[in-house]
Amino acid sequence: MTRPLVVEKARILDPARGKDETGTLLVAEGRILAAGAEALNQGRPEGAEVVDARGLALLPGLVDAQVFIGEPGGEHRETIRSASAAAASGGVTSILTMPDTHPVIDDVALAEFVMRTARETASINVFPAAALTRGLEGKEMTEIGLLVRAGVTAFTEGRRTPVKASLIRRAMTYARDFDALVMHETQDPDLTGAGVMNEGLLASWLGLPGAPREAELIPLERDLRLAALTRCRYHAARLSAAASAEAVRRAKDAGVSASAGVTIANLSLNENDIGEYRTFFRLSPPLRAEEDRQAMIEALGNGTIDIIVSGHDPLDADDKRRPFAEAESGAIGLETLLPAALRLHHSGALPLLRIVEALTLAPARLLKLDRGTLMPGRPADFTLVDLDAPFLFTEDRIRSRSKNTAFENARFQGEVLRTVVAGRTVYTQEDGSLDDRPR
Repeated sequence: MTRPLVVEKARILDPARGKDETGTLLVAEGRILAAGAEALNQGRPEGAEVVDARGLALLPGLVDAQVFIGEPGGEHRETIRSASAAAASGGVTSILTMPDTHPVIDDVALAEFVMRTARETASINVFPAAALTRGLEGKEMTEIGLLVRAGVTAFTEGRRTPVKASLIRRAMTYARDFDALVMHETQDPDLTGAGVMNEGLLASWLGLPGAPREAELIPLERDLRLAALTRCRYHAARLSAAASAEAVRRAKDAGVSASAGVTIANLSLNENDIGEYRTFFRLSPPLRAEEDRQAMIEALGNGTIDIIVSGHDPLDADDKRRPFAEAESGAIGLETLLPAALRLHHSGALPLLRIVEALTLAPARLLKLDRGTLMPGRPADFTLVDLDAPFLFTEDRIRSRSKNTAFENARFQGEVLRTVVAGRTVYTQEDGSLDDRPR
């Protein structure tokens, strides 16, 4: 058992209750007793650790709903333990892992392997998504009912986009009956073709093949129609184009149970950041034009897009240190998810409470987790942040096993000072990720 914890004089941000106020957080036995101005008069539990958080913001622990991890099979890129350390240093206390591993997470035994490994090695909460089809081959559905009973709540083909509409319809129907979430990448492989960046004038100048926005829009519109037909809970994993946001808005207005995510890279960067063929900026979906980035911000602000994800995708040097057209797409992002999102706050682009909601409460609700809030009775998952502290994100700060960040040497404002999971401190700025040590 951990000692009770009292965090005093913090700026408490809790979107679930619309709170943005100075107050106190009380924690005992791994759960929140009270959080807010009303907690000031409740006294301190006996033997509690007391933290003076004057000038700091206290947020619910971040919930990242799209994280790729190498384990099992690709431990040289990332293990559950190393991803956990990276997440804790970024204020992330819960992650949804993708099934693109070797072997693929497509049955109960493998899902339970991820859960068991997480319990033994991770300092944060790890929730595995399972493959929608066996081996991610797009042919035969996985045992959705058995996987749901084992604790899986989301099903996805990971980096792949299913192409067979009849199979998608059948999978959505089964998922609906178990109230499971169907998550899809929406990148048509035929339309994307050899495209490695956004199709447009800049791609032509750089001599690189482009991927049109329609490669994202067409499978998205198909999925939204099928979601309306089957009445399942559908989530577009990561969108990047203005037309895609408009399609989601129309579907929501029509009553479709649809939601959407956007990566922090597509909110913070555009195609111009590729510069002189910088392969760390080869991403999926690709970085789009500035007008698309602005449309993503607007859609996040008005609720068309529900959540922000890191899209954390660790790749080693052999995959990235190559000519741009030959490099693998993807970037790590657990450590930079929050500070990059805070750029939208400091620039005045979005209200702080909406940003926090998209990183905490909204993904927790989507995944049906009792996280993402500071409500009394919930697990004490939270992070303390100095919203105004400037820092340079250099390679020596990266705790992921892979170093393929799209924010190398980026200047940020907003530093995580402490991360707590179930009342237990798992990261402090002074000591680093406390569980990321040889055992």
